[in-house]
Amino acid sequence: MSNPRDEIGKTGDAELVKRLLIENYGYAPELIYEIRGNHSKVYAYKPCQLKISDTGRRGIYFGRIESDGIRLTIEGAFLVGPKATKNVIELDDERARRYLAGESVEVDVPDGWVLLKWRSYYLGSAKAKNGRLLNYVPKERRLRLD
Repeated sequence: MSNPRDEIGKTGDAELVKRLLIENYGYAPELIYEIRGNHSKVYAYKPCQLKISDTGRRGIYFGRIESDGIRLTIEGAFLVGPKATKNVIELDDERARRYLAGESVEVDVPDGWVLLKWRSYYLGSAKAKNGRLLNYVPKERRLRLD
């Protein structure tokens, strides 16, 4: 697999993001995608007729282009997850709780980027590696376990 980051600027942002979403999750929402900044962050939005002051920065932080695919934020996972057809892992209550607390949890899936689902909620995306999910829940959003 080639490094998708090498394609930034050579391929249209929307084309690249949609291709990565289809390849990894089997679904890409019809949104406008922009890749911004040195960290290859993806922002997504829909056109809006509402007249508001334009700050030049539109959309929500949707995900990030990684060297081996696309990592979705919690918000991105909520947009993609309900119609995703592959690489969705359902966590039980205990593993979901531990994942949201910032721990890496064990899974039995091939290595790669996955969407995490608990009941009807999408918890974000993680990288499965050597039987564990590498945790990407931002520190400020983690559950506090007492």
